[in-house]
Amino acid sequence: MSDPTHVFDDLREESEELDRLVAELSPEGWAFATPAARWTVAHQIAHLAWTDHSALLAVTDEDAFGALVEKALAAPDSFVDEGAEQGAAKPPTQLLADWRAGRAALLDALYSAPTGTRFPWYGPPMSAASMATGRLMETWAHGQDVADALGVVRSPTDRLRHVVRIGVRARDFAFGVHGLTPPSEEFRVELVAPSGELWAYGPEGALQKVTGPALDFCLLVTQRAHRTDLAVEAVGPDAGQWLDIAQAFAGPPGTGRPPKPTEAGQ
Repeated sequence: MSDPTHVFDDLREESEELDRLVAELSPEGWAFATPAARWTVAHQIAHLAWTDHSALLAVTDEDAFGALVEKALAAPDSFVDEGAEQGAAKPPTQLLADWRAGRAALLDALYSAPTGTRFPWYGPPMSAASMATGRLMETWAHGQDVADALGVVRSPTDRLRHVVRIGVRARDFAFGVHGLTPPSEEFRVELVAPSGELWAYGPEGALQKVTGPALDFCLLVTQRAHRTDLAVEAVGPDAGQWLDIAQAFAGPPGTGRPPKPTEAGQ
């Protein structure tokens, strides 16, 4: 990406939108349960603050980040939850201030990063633009958990194009983490952006195809909603299988969200 500035700008705006959701919460509001098991609103923000700090170390202090990676390897099943627990134990005012300071410091570091630099991460090294894109995806996804906990319906924006891009590019990864051989042929993905624009990926004549609203695709690949509750459609068996296992995040397969109950089951 020749000019990553717009990605940094979008990350800032995505973070500010989530900030407005939690800025005036009461202590009771911070303790609301979210769809993620055992995680409150405070855990969600603490996780973002913790990951922003990790990203800042990756950009500014490679040795310190290397120490974090060693801790992650030593306790892969509890490392992330421990970071969220520590942050969630803080008073909400301190947690909010820490999140704001940390994300501002990360953005400053990303804006200042020399062009072409790649930074270490828990997976392959990342450019500044890729780092920002990943942080935006996580901010949006965990922001969805917060919104669900608060009963808020967010208006989608075209910032979702960054989440879509990760989800499309992570197709083969999703097959791989399930022990499956990725399809050899490319898929066509056509999604309608919140603005009404058509976002298209892959060859027009591909036999395997995915279509639908960009919002629904993002909810699917971040595993914030079950496929049966979304208007994402697949043509072809491989494309259909992908929609069952898609994920835009690194690491092992997530458990996702259960389908919404039907009227008969309520």
